[in-house]
Amino acid sequence: MNRFEKLLAEKATLLADGATGTTFFGMGLQSGDAPELWNIDFPERVATHYRAFVDAGSDLILTNSFGGTRYRLKLHQAESRVAELNIAAAEILREVVERCGREIVVAGSIGPTGEILAPLGDLETEDAVAAFAEQALALEQGGADVIWIETMSSQEEVECAVRGAQQTALPIVFTMSFDTNGRTMMGVGAADMMALHQRLGAHACGTNCGIGASEVVATILNMQASKPADSGDPILVAKANCGIPEFIDGEIHYNGTPEIMARYATMARDAGARIVGGCCGTTAGHVAAMRHALDTTAPGPLPSIEDVERELGAVTKGAQAQASGQHEVQTRGSSRRRRRR
Repeated sequence: MNRFEKLLAEKATLLADGATGTTFFGMGLQSGDAPELWNIDFPERVATHYRAFVDAGSDLILTNSFGGTRYRLKLHQAESRVAELNIAAAEILREVVERCGREIVVAGSIGPTGEILAPLGDLETEDAVAAFAEQALALEQGGADVIWIETMSSQEEVECAVRGAQQTALPIVFTMSFDTNGRTMMGVGAADMMALHQRLGAHACGTNCGIGASEVVATILNMQASKPADSGDPILVAKANCGIPEFIDGEIHYNGTPEIMARYATMARDAGARIVGGCCGTTAGHVAAMRHALDTTAPGPLPSIEDVERELGAVTKGAQAQASGQHEVQTRGSSRRRRRR
């Protein structure tokens, strides 16, 4: 059994890692630089980043390969180095994991190409599929256990990424960023995403990044409520930013505390996420607090939107409306079932 599938079978909730860029900026990465180049130029820094999340208790860690397609690397004159950089990203993490003494999933991170698909843009579908396949195959060669497609906005690009990843023999996860009033930048809502997940047949799906922990938990609630009746119990992923970014002394800082991220972790779990982690701004210290909370707090009831807002902060009206709409549909369905009895 694949390591990803094995840990999901053994554990009720997997704890993922936190931010990559936040850590690397603290190590000297400059704005505009490609962190993927560090896999060759500064492999020990990348290993140090990985080890921090191993020590924090993560069950699943993403490779340093988010911008590893030929289109993103072209911005740094490195489009010919896709295989080299992605293999190295996975190999460094695989070595760290094998030395740690416990099982941890190596998740091969794939982000958007940064291009716009035809007919609105210049990127043809088959070229996008080929680029995602090139990256996914390199991550598999480097030792990834799962292909982790993340921070997507359009259904079309998700489909291209999944098609490319299907050229490997690995499980596939995809997440989208719900950052525009309860939807992605391209207008995808929770129900749209659940239908997409069922159509593509990925192993798991969910949400990452976005505008904070409260919105991520609300989106998980909406995904749970809108899953197709014949979809079973899909594996959902929650990976929230650590609060809201603020400029302090010319640098970006996220205002989420370890206590808030710990509460977010348990609420995301109770909302239905099987894989919980952090995104931008989430340090190893935050993840350690999340680990402690998940290990010491018993599962609770399904939280309401009101619970989420009280504990984690405001939820956008768009996400609230989706939740209200699902509640109305569920109430009508329950009434019809009672009348049939």
